[in-house]
Amino acid sequence: MAEQSFDLVVVGGGPGGYVAAIRAAQLGMKTACVERAHLGGICLNWGCIPTKALLRSSEINHLLHHLDEFGFAADNVRFDLAAVVKRSRGVAKQLSSGVAHLLKKNKVTVIDGQGRLAGKGTLAVEKDGKPVATLKAPHIVLATGARARQLPGLEADGKLIWTYKEAMVPTALPKSLLVVGSGAIGIEFASFYRNLGSEVTVVEVLDRILPVEDAEISAFARKAFEKQGMKILTSASVKAAKKQADSVTVTIEAGGKTSEITVDRVISAVGIVGNVENLGLEGTGVVVDRTHVVIDAYCRTGEPGVYAIGDLAGPPWLAHKASHEGVVCVEAIAGLDPHPLDAANIPGCTYCRPQVASVGLTEARAREAGREVRVGKFPFIGNGKAIAMGEPDGLVKTVFDAKTGELLGAHMVGAEVTEMIQGYAIARTLETTEADLMHTVFPHPTVSETMHEAVLDAYGRAIHF
Repeated sequence: MAEQSFDLVVVGGGPGGYVAAIRAAQLGMKTACVERAHLGGICLNWGCIPTKALLRSSEINHLLHHLDEFGFAADNVRFDLAAVVKRSRGVAKQLSSGVAHLLKKNKVTVIDGQGRLAGKGTLAVEKDGKPVATLKAPHIVLATGARARQLPGLEADGKLIWTYKEAMVPTALPKSLLVVGSGAIGIEFASFYRNLGSEVTVVEVLDRILPVEDAEISAFARKAFEKQGMKILTSASVKAAKKQADSVTVTIEAGGKTSEITVDRVISAVGIVGNVENLGLEGTGVVVDRTHVVIDAYCRTGEPGVYAIGDLAGPPWLAHKASHEGVVCVEAIAGLDPHPLDAANIPGCTYCRPQVASVGLTEARAREAGREVRVGKFPFIGNGKAIAMGEPDGLVKTVFDAKTGELLGAHMVGAEVTEMIQGYAIARTLETTEADLMHTVFPHPTVSETMHEAVLDAYGRAIHF
């Protein structure tokens, strides 16, 4: 086992790690990427990408059962769940292979194994308990991601109680399903299974679903989900779960009362924990806070020469945050003086039906921060393209600083808003004011016109509503 020397080594080949490795190689660094499972990480293999493929199939299923609204008719419309899952896995495999190609193209050395800090500037790599390589580098970037958090008494068993991983590869469609947790992951799976015909109940311990979103958007989304037949319980918690041969009886407490519900399957979507184990952090200056590595604005840990990015380094737990952090980290190492990542400018997206997207402060957070605000809103029902598409249910909300005109936040629910939110993200990054946005010409007919109208509405100038 020969010792190998590099300028920079990345531990983890997910959306943070592989991007950091490629950027380092672009900047002329001799780079290695250590990955123990799948290039592309959870995102490409078991998260962002395959779930979107599943959700696309469920959206098509919904559309096929509403063809009459568009002047079509079809009999015996059905789906093959195995084929739906197979397509999703194929998409993931294609993209994971693409990451391998990109790393090879950029001359990044990929090493299959588990990396562990083994002294200053040293990383020991093992595979199946056996040494694979010893890597020397002045800069080591930890990008090991995170995994699903387990609730005591509701631990996933892979059969009756699922995490996101089992929920992505069902062998049969559950007739009934309980989703515990209403963040992005929980709501996306609730939407997927409901659109395929499962009876879905969502339990959320907080007082509303999608709790990181603006309260008005959460309420709009809840109403839409309930209209689809989803049952939602907020300010509720799971107290016990009793497994039968092919079902689970769950005890739920809400409003001081307990009730029982029996379902075929349970999906636990109650957050994540960082993969900090077996990294050799003991005896180093790396600080771990609630399973996440503490970093500064340039992703440096408390140990010189050791950095952390992505889910391992804390919220927001988003692939695009991890990728951007990887670039910032590597460019800082290279002495390029990049801008530190501003979490307030990172858009968040939930790909349920209807979609939800946001960037910046909610109205409540802006007011809590002592800001005097101007709020604008525009519904999809006032937009010609949305009506023509058969997607009239949606809302765009903007929050401005009343004194300076700064766009503090933007919040959206409706068809394709995950594709539109980047417009507001650019606006925040460029520090545009309400005047800049009002003077921007939006194309017609597009759903994006709702974004313009929501800005105009904040200043009493909306035209079409």
